[in-house]
Amino acid sequence: INPANIGFSTLTMESDKFICVREKVGEQAQVVIIDMDDPMQNRVVGAMQLYSVDRKVSQPIEGHAAAFTEFKIEENAKPSTLFYFAVRNPTGGKLHIVEVGQPAAGNQPFVKKAEDVFFPPEAQTDFPVAMQIGAKHGVTYLITKCGSLHLYVLESGVCIYMNRVSADTIFITAPYKPTSGIIGVNKTGQVLSVCVEEDNIVNYAANVLQNPELGLRLAIRSNLPGAEELFVRKFGTLFAQGSYAEAAKVAVSAPKGILRTRETVQKFQSVPTQSGQASPLLQYFGILLDQGQLNKLESLELCRPVFQQGRKQLLEKWLKEDKLECSEELGDLVRTTDPMLALSVYLQANVPSKVIQCFAETGQFQKIVLYAGYTPDWIFLLRSVMRISPEQGLQFSQMLVQDEEPLANIKQIVDIFMENNLIQQCTSFLLDALKNNRPAEGLLQTWLLEMNLVHAPQVADAILGNQMFTHYDRAHIAQLCEKAGLLQQALEHYTDLSGIKRAVVHTHLLNHEWLVNFFGSLSVEDSVECLRAMLSANIRQNLQLCVQVASKYHEQLGMQALVELFESFKSYEGLFYFLGSIVNFSQDPDVHLKYIQAACRTGQIKEVERICQESSCYNPEHVKNFLKEAKLTDQLPLIIVCDRFGFVHDRVLYLYRNNLQRYIEIYVQKVNPSQTPAVVAGLLDVDCSEEVIKHLIMAVRGQFSTDELVAEVEKRNRLKLLLPWLESWIQEDCEEPATHNALAKIYIDSTNSPKCFLRENAYYDSSMVGRYCEKRDPHLACVAYERGQCDLELIKVCNENSLFKSEARYLVRRKDPELWAHVLEETNPSRRQLIDQVVQTALSETRYPEEVSVTVKAFMTADLPHELIELLEKIVLDNSVFSEHRNLQNLLILTAIEADRTRVMEYISRLDNYDALDIASIAISSALYEEAFAVFCKFDVNASAVQVLIEHIGNLDRAYEFAERCNEPAVWSQLARAQLQKDLVKEAINSYIRRDDPSSYLEVVQAASRNNNWEDLVKFLQMARKKGRESHVETELIFALAKTSCLSELEDYINAPNNAHIQQVGDRCYEEGMYEAAELLYSSVSNFARLASTLVHLGEYQAAVDNSRKANSTRTWKEVCFACVDGQEFPLAQLCGLHIVIHADELEELMCYYQDRGYFEELILLLEAALGLEQAHMGMFTELAILYSKFKPQKMLEHLELFWSRVNIPKVLKAAEQAHLWAELVFLYDKYEEYDNAALTMMSHPTEAWKGGQFKDIITKVANVELCYRALQFYLDYKPLLNDLLLVLSSRLDHTRTVSFFSKAGQLPLVKPYLQSVQSHNNKSVNEALNHLLTEEEDYQDAMQHATESQDAELAQKLLQWFLEEGKRECFTASLFTCYDLLRPDVVLELAWRHNLMNLAMPYFIQVMREYLSKVDKLDALESLCKQEEHVTEPAPLMFDFDRHE
Repeated sequence: INPANIGFSTLTMESDKFICVREKVGEQAQVVIIDMDDPMQNRVVGAMQLYSVDRKVSQPIEGHAAAFTEFKIEENAKPSTLFYFAVRNPTGGKLHIVEVGQPAAGNQPFVKKAEDVFFPPEAQTDFPVAMQIGAKHGVTYLITKCGSLHLYVLESGVCIYMNRVSADTIFITAPYKPTSGIIGVNKTGQVLSVCVEEDNIVNYAANVLQNPELGLRLAIRSNLPGAEELFVRKFGTLFAQGSYAEAAKVAVSAPKGILRTRETVQKFQSVPTQSGQASPLLQYFGILLDQGQLNKLESLELCRPVFQQGRKQLLEKWLKEDKLECSEELGDLVRTTDPMLALSVYLQANVPSKVIQCFAETGQFQKIVLYAGYTPDWIFLLRSVMRISPEQGLQFSQMLVQDEEPLANIKQIVDIFMENNLIQQCTSFLLDALKNNRPAEGLLQTWLLEMNLVHAPQVADAILGNQMFTHYDRAHIAQLCEKAGLLQQALEHYTDLSGIKRAVVHTHLLNHEWLVNFFGSLSVEDSVECLRAMLSANIRQNLQLCVQVASKYHEQLGMQALVELFESFKSYEGLFYFLGSIVNFSQDPDVHLKYIQAACRTGQIKEVERICQESSCYNPEHVKNFLKEAKLTDQLPLIIVCDRFGFVHDRVLYLYRNNLQRYIEIYVQKVNPSQTPAVVAGLLDVDCSEEVIKHLIMAVRGQFSTDELVAEVEKRNRLKLLLPWLESWIQEDCEEPATHNALAKIYIDSTNSPKCFLRENAYYDSSMVGRYCEKRDPHLACVAYERGQCDLELIKVCNENSLFKSEARYLVRRKDPELWAHVLEETNPSRRQLIDQVVQTALSETRYPEEVSVTVKAFMTADLPHELIELLEKIVLDNSVFSEHRNLQNLLILTAIEADRTRVMEYISRLDNYDALDIASIAISSALYEEAFAVFCKFDVNASAVQVLIEHIGNLDRAYEFAERCNEPAVWSQLARAQLQKDLVKEAINSYIRRDDPSSYLEVVQAASRNNNWEDLVKFLQMARKKGRESHVETELIFALAKTSCLSELEDYINAPNNAHIQQVGDRCYEEGMYEAAELLYSSVSNFARLASTLVHLGEYQAAVDNSRKANSTRTWKEVCFACVDGQEFPLAQLCGLHIVIHADELEELMCYYQDRGYFEELILLLEAALGLEQAHMGMFTELAILYSKFKPQKMLEHLELFWSRVNIPKVLKAAEQAHLWAELVFLYDKYEEYDNAALTMMSHPTEAWKGGQFKDIITKVANVELCYRALQFYLDYKPLLNDLLLVLSSRLDHTRTVSFFSKAGQLPLVKPYLQSVQSHNNKSVNEALNHLLTEEEDYQDAMQHATESQDAELAQKLLQWFLEEGKRECFTASLFTCYDLLRPDVVLELAWRHNLMNLAMPYFIQVMREYLSKVDKLDALESLCKQEEHVTEPAPLMFDFDRHE
């Protein structure tokens, strides 16, 4: 055995060859494997291996069945692992019991035992097959092959019972826990359960086996009834003898505790203690303590003297070791001395009321709730606890209410706390009990807060601060908070305005930050009223706080209401601070206005200046009007507002009319010089002196916008007023465009050399000055626009004033494609006039190629081909400096191609300096093929020219003429390709030959093959072969020679050196049916397989077979074979077939080929010849058998007898059945071990298939037992020699059913020998049938003997009655003697009296009377002995010494 393969999860060998015993014994796994595969000498030999997993060793043992168990021997402290195995050998059967492994520490080794296993003489082949352990009852179950059960005692191996429990083999068994026995299944499918009857086994051992000692041991070990009388008698005997220790052991070991009673204890108490010896009662209790747990009575009787002696530690020890049975009486006994120990006893005894009392007495109140199994008076218990310890009372009360449904009413618990004035504990309790904040607990929440507000306001403040509760009376709590000085909590709880106003005015007692936040919880109206109350109460004290509240909640309370509130108390300071906190974040114009007003009234002028300067949210008109009305000493805020919002004119008027010109100068010089133009405009409007204005302008200098100043002055037609300032400014090298613009306008209006100024000045704005000149002088406008490249403005002026020549010259010089695109748009009404001027004037004057190029591109971009042609003709054809320009010539031709194709040929002819190839390509793409051909011819590009003729003009005749004319190789190549594409193969080949070009041989070969131009192809390929020995060329040349049937030339070519693919050409010839050429080709390359196929097509079968032998290929053999079959060359076909049938995969196809053509005889001959081959396989034998079944059935049986082991039996079975070959079918079924079908076939077709000896051999092996009974019917119908069959089947038949079968058939006398042979089975039906036959035959002695052996009382009684009915008086008397043990005396007395046979029955009654008197005498003697043993004495006081048991 390989140890690596042993495992309880994988080892499952249970079959007809192996039995595996796997058991878990303690912590060890035990394995035994039994090999039963080697029958010898008409018996089964069991080869067993016992393998130790721990030691990794194996021990061979002879055995058939085995089992493991753990068994505790009396003198050992630990159990031993025992191994049981049974064996039957030629010397007999043995049961062996040995200990496996090393004995445990302190254990005595188990003594090996070997007991005989009885097997009856008729069971010569019987042997053990299974063994199971009945641990509960201390027995071993042994099952044998014939269904016998042996029951052995575990310890001694003594056999206590043996019987046959099944007529068939029990092939599997297992322990059965519900009955503590075993369960098994036999071959017929019956499930059998075997167990020990606990109520009878002890009596059975004592009385039937006459082994009282065994009965006692069974009763003691398994705690079984039935030996009570023996234990009582033994106990009494030992007690009377004074052997108190032995008597105590008997009392302790008695089953079911029958002697562990009060009477036994009283007996031991009544025995006086001998000096120097332990008292009998002490010995009794000591043995009980050693054996296990004492019962209730024993525990009480033991503990009383222990407590009297003060040995409490003994009791604690016994309780810890679970030696005592706890009870309420024991707890009461212990409670007087030790309540804690009593609590332990009550807990184990499950006495809830006493447990709770002990918890209370010992102060373990927290455990009461956890333990209580009923509903005690919790309030009473709590009062008791409260008196002892308030802290424990607090814990107890918390436990009472910790569940979802409290065990006690919380109000009553609170009352108990208040009765004892335990405010702190009550607070802790309520905080824990009310933590879930339920609506129903509102009153309790109010109580909790009220008691703390009265006695501990700080605690109440903390509770309220944690916001634990929300369902109390808030109004009541608010009043209590106000009285307790907790104004903050009072304000949080008040809901009426009067209470809030009363508390809120005491701001010195409140946290200001909290108070500000508190206002956020009030409504708008209440907040305003509270602010009003605070200001009314003490405005100086509360103003700052009111400002904070207003600043934080101004959005909710409303700006208007807050402003009115502060204004109602004329508190502009408060209004200033309030608005100052929000003005920087507010965009409300009224807020900014009110803030400016409040700042002015409080003298905060700097803040007024800041807000006027920085704010952009106030209404400037309102602020301006307020500042005017305020008449401030400092006008700077008004100046800032007017400056920011454009009220310069109003400011100038206000200051000028109020004689505040000083502030005007301050404003333009220091505040905002950029507003100088507006100030000047205002002064001009009020008719201020020009000198004052000039002085003001000269003082400010250039810190303002000159454009704005010029605009303001120009609007009032006073521009010349600025001339001195402008000239002085230019003299200082001022480059500001506005200054120069203004000066240009003055020069233009004064006609002071404006054109010179416009051309030379580099600083003015051309666009502005040009617009200024448009109405005054368009030429000056053109000058200004051209100087500044104001393209669109210049074009507009030119178009409006018809200045097209100037415009054309500007456009050519400008060279701007975008500008050209703009003027050449189709929507431009002046486009034609402009183009005329460009062609006639502008381009004729230019000498710069870039200007020409940009102009031409512009015309191209504008898609003006005709105008472009006109332009280019002017440039190229009119002998200008650009006439020979290549790009311009190209462009002229291309433009003509696009716009006017009729002129293309003219330009191609007249011009010489253009890009010919590009022009030709463009002409081709534009379908101008003749023009392209002309270009190619003009420039001698002949290859491209012929390509145009071929591909575009499509005239191959012109192309051929052109090729003849120029005679260039490239031209011939192109022509050849074109001819090949048109399938002009012959012409193409001629062109290739003239070109001497073999490069396109692939295309030529394909085209020639497609058009069958094989002769021309030969010429081409011969030319190509001269150029180079290409493999493909030579291959195609050989094929072309084959196609032209030039076999002699082909053979010469093949024999000469070549690079051709001969095999490939041969395959092509073969596929096209050119077999003569293929034969030459295959012969040259020695391809015998294809050569054989070719010869077959040529009808040369013998040569084909010879070449097949050389090829030695299955495929070739098949092809040649099939061809020979078709040609009816069967000898040659057979020769080929022998090489095919040895391949199993090819056999079916070969057979189908023969059979489809009806050649069955030839196929059989072929297979018969193949059987002798070394490679013969099962398929050949099988198919030949099938052919025999169809065509030669007389030869099939002989074939099967010789080769049955080499055929596929299922397949042949089917063929034999279809051919109705029944004898052969039976033969095959027998060999295939399908005995059921074999028997059925023989019975269904006896005339063809019956063989008597074979049938009896088969019928014993069938799996279906019903076939046995069908065989009986068959024998009854056809073969009256039934007893031979019955004797063969006796081990498989159900004897009751068999008797019933022959009884119904009326053939019982026919099977009398069978009945006599199976009478030993003691079957009731057999006994009755045989008895009936014997009585009918008047064989009365045998009838009586059979009735006695049957052990059936009812059968014996029926036989007795039958003798009387038949008048057989002597037989009646003989039956009384023969069947004595089976007859009841009362029945015999009645029958004898009724039939007047008392004299004949008298000897029977005398014997019965004698037996009854003997039994009565024994009972009387036993009763007398029991009375003598009864002796009762008074119990004496007893003192115990338990030192030895501590």
